[in-house]
Amino acid sequence: MTDVVLDGVEKVYPGGQVAVRNVRLRINAGELFVLLGPSGCGKSTLLRMIAGLEEITAGDLWLDGTLANDLPPRERNVAMVFQDGALYPHRTVKGNMMFPLEVAGDDRAEAGAKVTELARALGISAMIDRRPDTLSGGQRQRAAIGRALVREPRLFLMDEPLSSLDAALRTELRIEIAGLVRATGTTTVYVTHDQVEAMTMADRMAVLRDGTVEDVGTPEEIYADPATVFVAAFLSSPPINLLRATLWAVEGEGLVLDFGAQRLSVPWDDPRVSSLISHHGETVIVGIRPDTLAPIAPGSPAPPGTVLSGRVRALEFHGHEWLAYAEAGIPTVDAAEVGRPPAPENRPAPRTGLRDRLRELVGGGGGEEPAEEHEGHHRRTDLVFRIPPGRRPNRGDHCAMRVDLDRVLFFGADGRRVGSPRS
Repeated sequence: MTDVVLDGVEKVYPGGQVAVRNVRLRINAGELFVLLGPSGCGKSTLLRMIAGLEEITAGDLWLDGTLANDLPPRERNVAMVFQDGALYPHRTVKGNMMFPLEVAGDDRAEAGAKVTELARALGISAMIDRRPDTLSGGQRQRAAIGRALVREPRLFLMDEPLSSLDAALRTELRIEIAGLVRATGTTTVYVTHDQVEAMTMADRMAVLRDGTVEDVGTPEEIYADPATVFVAAFLSSPPINLLRATLWAVEGEGLVLDFGAQRLSVPWDDPRVSSLISHHGETVIVGIRPDTLAPIAPGSPAPPGTVLSGRVRALEFHGHEWLAYAEAGIPTVDAAEVGRPPAPENRPAPRTGLRDRLRELVGGGGGEEPAEEHEGHHRRTDLVFRIPPGRRPNRGDHCAMRVDLDRVLFFGADGRRVGSPRS
């Protein structure tokens, strides 16, 4: 087993494009560690630097206490699985899995027995004599994983190995992969943009954005106590409600979150007050997950300062529950725009979209577009909340929702967490 330490690692490409910025991480021996983030955030670049496929511009990479910046890939004893499997097309499944053992000079009989046993564990023993072009996507990925595992590397690197598969197969394979790597005890670094994969597989995880690490911890820690608005939004399905409020300290009431049309009150005895009170008179961002809102039956009492309300605009049926979208008249926040450094002035102009081209065709080009035309879904003043089956309101109904204040998240205007137990 190998531990991995990234100490101030950076990657800058010719022309000044920064892909990874000052990353500091420790991946413990035997750990299944997930790098999570949107496309282009630098997670695959980071993985390739660990593998030795990308040069490190600055900082140090340590593998088991040995400085590895200048070690060639073959001396790092790592195995990597790519998104498309990257099998040798002229070799059978067995031939692909045997190849690294042949290169290492292992005894052929022992290597064959090892491959047969691993193929059985991966559920591909029936197609061991077939070539990759006769296999399904899931079978090819199993074979690629087998080829990597059979070497018994000290470090296992996986770059979005399930992203091209259908949802049912992804679920099946992520369970198998997690079980296999834990059974071998091999330190594993797994890259994905899928929050469900990350949450269900990781021992610990890091969330990346624009080449930097936003948060590190166990899935439970990061979900319950995200370090930033971006992390809270990225690890939320259905989407978290991010509401803009002004915070006021009011004697006899507590800390009041003023949303303009509505308000909530945090009592003085709440342990987060000591951190929040320094934001008196300032804008804060309030994160409320849909399951933190509970619809109140008409006429039922609720403590003052704990209720938000809105008119139901849309409903979605998800089998085990309904999701409701209620127009509440509260300013909402786009997590993608919070805490991000300003774009450089020479940033390329965005490509013209279909709506823009249609506007030009009908003679709308050249004039200033009304503000509401630019509003995406994330900018509607909707509150998203969950409703159990059988209690569904109708579209247009006015709905009051009790807020579980203990589970509300608070962030400063810069997107950093306020009142975090991990701070």
